Amino acid sequence: MSKEHAEHHKNAAKHSEKAAHHHNEAAKHYEAGDHEQGAHHAHVAHGHLLNAEEHARHGAKHHAEKHGDK
Repeated sequence: MSKEHAEHHKNAAKHSEKAAHHHNEAAKHYEAGDHEQGAHHAHVAHGHLLNAEEHARHGAKHHAEKHGDK
């Protein structure tokens, strides 16, 4: 079970890093006045954030199932 927990955390981190990258790209495009590309990257960043939260949620649920009664 700990490998599964680790995978959830690794995936949450991966998606968080991708979200940060796309937020930085969005900022660059907005600063350059390219609002279409800025909005695109902001939207992709939000999708990665949602995926990161889902993986973190699954990791927390698995932990609670295994250790919640202590």
